[in-house]
Amino acid sequence: MKNLLIIGSESGIGKRLAEMLSAQGHQVFGVSRNPRAEDGSAVSMHFEADAVNGDLDFFQSLPAELHGLVYCPGSINLRPFTRLSEQDIFNDFRQNVWGAVRVIQKAIPQLKQAGSAGVVLFSTVAVGTGMPFHASVAASKGAVEGLTRSLAAEYASSGIRFNAIAPSLTDTPLAASLLNTPQKRESAAARHPLGRIGKHSDAAALAAFLLSDEGSWITGQVIGVDGGIGSLRS
Repeated sequence: MKNLLIIGSESGIGKRLAEMLSAQGHQVFGVSRNPRAEDGSAVSMHFEADAVNGDLDFFQSLPAELHGLVYCPGSINLRPFTRLSEQDIFNDFRQNVWGAVRVIQKAIPQLKQAGSAGVVLFSTVAVGTGMPFHASVAASKGAVEGLTRSLAAEYASSGIRFNAIAPSLTDTPLAASLLNTPQKRESAAARHPLGRIGKHSDAAALAAFLLSDEGSWITGQVIGVDGGIGSLRS
Protein backbone atom coordinates (compact mmCIF):
# COMPACT_ATOMS: atom_id res chain seq x y z
CA MET A 1 0.00 0.00 0.00
CA LYS A 2 1.28 3.43 -0.95
CA ASN A 3 0.56 6.85 0.52
CA LEU A 4 -0.50 9.07 -2.39
CA LEU A 5 -1.43 12.76 -2.38
CA ILE A 6 -3.69 14.27 -5.04
CA ILE A 7 -4.11 18.03 -5.27
CA GLY A 8 -7.47 18.57 -6.97
CA SER A 9 -9.05 15.24 -6.01
CA GLU A 10 -12.72 16.17 -6.07
CA SER A 11 -13.20 16.81 -9.77
CA GLY A 12 -12.32 15.58 -13.25
CA ILE A 13 -9.09 13.67 -13.74
CA GLY A 14 -8.10 13.96 -10.08
CA LYS A 15 -11.35 12.41 -8.89
CA ARG A 16 -11.11 9.52 -11.34
CA LEU A 17 -7.47 8.94 -10.38
CA ALA A 18 -8.40 8.82 -6.69
CA GLU A 19 -11.01 6.16 -7.49
CA MET A 20 -8.49 4.08 -9.44
CA LEU A 21 -5.78 4.28 -6.78
CA SER A 22 -8.19 3.53 -3.95
CA ALA A 23 -9.45 0.46 -5.83
CA GLN A 24 -5.83 -0.72 -6.02
CA GLY A 25 -5.65 -0.62 -2.22
CA HIS A 26 -3.60 2.54 -1.78
CA GLN A 27 -4.14 5.21 0.86
CA VAL A 28 -5.16 8.34 -1.02
CA PHE A 29 -5.06 11.80 0.52
CA GLY A 30 -7.09 14.38 -1.39
CA VAL A 31 -6.94 18.17 -1.37
CA SER A 32 -9.37 20.56 -3.02
CA ARG A 33 -10.84 24.00 -2.46
CA ASN A 34 -14.31 22.45 -2.46
CA PRO A 35 -15.98 20.57 0.38
CA ARG A 36 -15.99 16.83 0.07
CA ALA A 37 -18.99 15.60 -1.91
CA GLU A 38 -21.92 14.45 0.23
CA ASP A 39 -21.79 10.97 -1.27
CA GLY A 40 -18.11 10.78 -0.34
CA SER A 41 -15.17 10.07 -2.58
CA ALA A 42 -12.41 7.56 -2.96
CA VAL A 43 -9.88 9.42 -0.80
CA SER A 44 -8.97 8.07 2.62
CA MET A 45 -8.75 11.61 3.97
CA HIS A 46 -9.88 14.86 2.37
CA PHE A 47 -8.51 18.30 3.14
CA GLU A 48 -10.39 21.42 2.14
CA ALA A 49 -7.54 23.81 1.36
CA ASP A 50 -6.40 26.27 -1.30
CA ALA A 51 -3.07 24.62 -2.07
CA VAL A 52 -2.62 26.73 -5.20
CA ASN A 53 -2.33 29.86 -3.06
CA GLY A 54 -0.13 28.35 -0.37
CA ASP A 55 -2.58 26.88 2.15
CA LEU A 56 -0.43 23.86 2.96
CA ASP A 57 -1.14 23.24 6.65
CA PHE A 58 -2.63 19.84 5.73
CA PHE A 59 0.92 18.50 5.26
CA GLN A 60 1.13 18.26 9.06
CA SER A 61 -1.55 15.55 8.93
CA LEU A 62 0.11 13.45 6.21
CA PRO A 63 2.28 10.38 6.84
CA ALA A 64 6.04 10.78 7.12
CA GLU A 65 6.41 8.94 3.81
CA LEU A 66 4.71 9.93 0.56
CA HIS A 67 5.06 7.54 -2.36
CA GLY A 68 3.37 9.81 -4.86
CA LEU A 69 2.10 13.32 -5.55
CA VAL A 70 -0.20 14.45 -8.35
CA TYR A 71 -0.89 18.13 -8.99
CA CYS A 72 -4.11 18.44 -11.02
CA PRO A 73 -5.18 22.12 -10.87
CA GLY A 74 -5.12 23.84 -14.23
CA SER A 75 -6.70 26.55 -16.33
CA ILE A 76 -8.15 26.99 -19.80
CA ASN A 77 -7.97 30.71 -20.46
CA LEU A 78 -8.52 31.01 -24.20
CA ARG A 79 -8.64 34.47 -25.72
CA PRO A 80 -6.96 36.52 -28.46
CA PHE A 81 -3.38 37.42 -27.64
CA THR A 82 -3.99 41.19 -27.72
CA ARG A 83 -6.77 40.82 -25.15
CA LEU A 84 -4.58 39.07 -22.59
CA SER A 85 -3.88 41.25 -19.57
CA GLU A 86 -0.90 41.08 -17.25
CA GLN A 87 -3.23 39.65 -14.62
CA ASP A 88 -4.43 36.92 -17.01
CA ILE A 89 -0.84 35.76 -17.54
CA PHE A 90 -0.02 35.92 -13.84
CA ASN A 91 -3.19 34.02 -12.89
CA ASP A 92 -2.38 31.16 -15.28
CA PHE A 93 1.22 31.03 -14.09
CA ARG A 94 0.19 31.01 -10.42
CA GLN A 95 -2.35 28.23 -10.99
CA ASN A 96 -0.27 26.01 -13.24
CA VAL A 97 3.32 26.62 -12.12
CA TRP A 98 3.71 28.45 -8.83
CA GLY A 99 1.06 26.35 -7.10
CA ALA A 100 2.86 23.19 -8.20
CA VAL A 101 6.20 24.59 -7.04
CA ARG A 102 4.82 25.38 -3.59
CA VAL A 103 3.33 21.92 -3.14
CA ILE A 104 6.40 20.06 -4.44
CA GLN A 105 8.78 22.05 -2.25
CA LYS A 106 6.68 21.16 0.78
CA ALA A 107 6.43 17.49 -0.22
CA ILE A 108 10.09 16.81 -1.00
CA PRO A 109 11.10 15.62 2.51
CA GLN A 110 8.23 13.12 2.64
CA LEU A 111 8.88 11.95 -0.93
CA LYS A 112 12.53 11.37 -0.08
CA GLN A 113 11.53 9.34 2.96
CA ALA A 114 9.68 6.88 0.71
CA GLY A 115 12.90 5.89 -1.06
CA SER A 116 11.06 5.57 -4.38
CA ALA A 117 8.33 8.05 -5.26
CA GLY A 118 6.58 9.54 -8.27
CA VAL A 119 5.34 13.04 -9.02
CA VAL A 120 2.89 13.67 -11.85
CA LEU A 121 2.14 17.12 -13.25
CA PHE A 122 -0.15 18.19 -16.10
CA SER A 123 0.76 20.08 -19.23
CA THR A 124 -1.30 20.42 -22.43
CA VAL A 125 -1.01 19.32 -26.04
CA ALA A 126 -1.02 23.03 -26.93
CA VAL A 127 2.59 23.42 -25.73
CA GLY A 128 3.98 21.19 -28.48
CA THR A 129 1.30 21.93 -31.07
CA GLY A 130 0.63 25.60 -31.74
CA MET A 131 -3.05 26.43 -31.30
CA PRO A 132 -4.68 29.85 -31.64
CA PHE A 133 -5.88 31.63 -28.49
CA HIS A 134 -3.76 29.35 -26.27
CA ALA A 135 -0.86 31.77 -25.64
CA SER A 136 -1.36 32.19 -21.90
CA VAL A 137 -2.09 28.58 -20.96
CA ALA A 138 0.57 27.21 -23.34
CA ALA A 139 3.19 29.57 -21.89
CA SER A 140 2.49 28.49 -18.32
CA LYS A 141 2.18 24.80 -19.16
CA GLY A 142 5.44 25.06 -21.12
CA ALA A 143 6.98 26.13 -17.82
CA VAL A 144 5.47 23.02 -16.22
CA GLU A 145 7.28 20.86 -18.78
CA GLY A 146 10.58 22.61 -18.06
CA LEU A 147 9.97 22.20 -14.33
CA THR A 148 9.26 18.49 -14.81
CA ARG A 149 12.52 17.80 -16.62
CA SER A 150 14.62 19.96 -14.29
CA LEU A 151 13.28 18.31 -11.14
CA ALA A 152 13.60 14.85 -12.68
CA ALA A 153 17.32 15.53 -13.13
CA GLU A 154 17.77 17.11 -9.72
CA TYR A 155 16.03 14.38 -7.71
CA ALA A 156 16.82 11.22 -9.66
CA SER A 157 19.51 10.28 -7.14
CA SER A 158 16.91 10.63 -4.36
CA GLY A 159 14.61 8.12 -6.05
CA ILE A 160 11.92 10.68 -6.96
CA ARG A 161 10.55 10.51 -10.49
CA PHE A 162 8.93 13.51 -12.19
CA ASN A 163 6.72 13.17 -15.27
CA ALA A 164 4.05 15.26 -16.94
CA ILE A 165 0.94 14.29 -18.87
CA ALA A 166 -0.10 16.49 -21.81
CA PRO A 167 -3.79 15.88 -22.61
CA SER A 168 -5.86 17.32 -25.39
CA LEU A 169 -9.44 18.46 -24.77
CA THR A 170 -10.91 16.23 -22.07
CA ASP A 171 -14.49 15.97 -20.88
CA THR A 172 -14.07 17.44 -17.40
CA PRO A 173 -15.73 20.34 -15.54
CA LEU A 174 -12.74 22.53 -16.46
CA ALA A 175 -13.61 22.18 -20.15
CA ALA A 176 -17.38 22.42 -19.72
CA SER A 177 -17.74 25.71 -21.60
CA LEU A 178 -15.96 24.22 -24.62
CA LEU A 179 -18.24 21.18 -24.74
CA ASN A 180 -21.62 22.57 -23.73
CA THR A 181 -23.46 21.88 -26.98
CA PRO A 182 -23.69 18.80 -29.22
CA GLN A 183 -22.18 20.83 -32.06
CA LYS A 184 -19.12 21.78 -30.01
CA ARG A 185 -18.60 18.20 -28.91
CA GLU A 186 -18.92 16.88 -32.45
CA SER A 187 -16.52 19.48 -33.81
CA ALA A 188 -13.97 18.83 -31.06
CA ALA A 189 -14.11 15.07 -31.62
CA ALA A 190 -13.62 15.49 -35.37
CA ARG A 191 -10.37 17.42 -34.86
CA HIS A 192 -8.75 14.38 -33.24
CA PRO A 193 -7.42 11.54 -35.43
CA LEU A 194 -9.04 8.97 -33.13
CA GLY A 195 -12.38 10.69 -33.56
CA ARG A 196 -13.34 11.49 -29.99
CA ILE A 197 -12.56 13.84 -27.14
CA GLY A 198 -10.72 12.63 -24.08
CA LYS A 199 -12.28 10.98 -21.05
CA HIS A 200 -11.01 11.71 -17.56
CA SER A 201 -10.07 8.04 -17.24
CA ASP A 202 -7.63 8.31 -20.19
CA ALA A 203 -5.26 10.64 -18.36
CA ALA A 204 -6.02 9.16 -14.94
CA ALA A 205 -4.97 5.67 -16.08
CA LEU A 206 -1.60 6.99 -17.26
CA ALA A 207 -1.09 8.88 -14.00
CA ALA A 208 -1.83 5.70 -12.03
CA PHE A 209 0.74 3.82 -14.11
CA LEU A 210 3.41 6.48 -13.59
CA LEU A 211 2.88 6.21 -9.83
CA SER A 212 3.06 2.42 -9.87
CA ASP A 213 6.02 0.10 -9.50
CA GLU A 214 5.61 -0.78 -13.17
CA GLY A 215 6.34 2.85 -14.03
CA SER A 216 9.37 3.12 -11.78
CA TRP A 217 11.90 3.44 -14.63
CA ILE A 218 10.20 6.43 -16.23
CA THR A 219 11.23 9.97 -15.35
CA GLY A 220 11.69 13.32 -17.04
CA GLN A 221 9.01 12.57 -19.64
CA VAL A 222 6.12 14.58 -21.06
CA ILE A 223 3.60 12.08 -22.39
CA GLY A 224 0.71 13.00 -24.66
CA VAL A 225 -2.77 11.63 -24.04
CA ASP A 226 -4.37 13.47 -26.90
CA GLY A 227 -6.15 11.23 -29.39
CA GLY A 228 -3.26 11.71 -31.79
CA ILE A 229 -3.79 15.42 -32.38
CA GLY A 230 -0.32 16.33 -31.09
CA SER A 231 1.59 14.28 -33.65
CA LEU A 232 -0.76 13.09 -36.41
CA ARG A 233 -2.66 14.66 -39.25
CA SER A 234 -5.92 13.04 -40.21
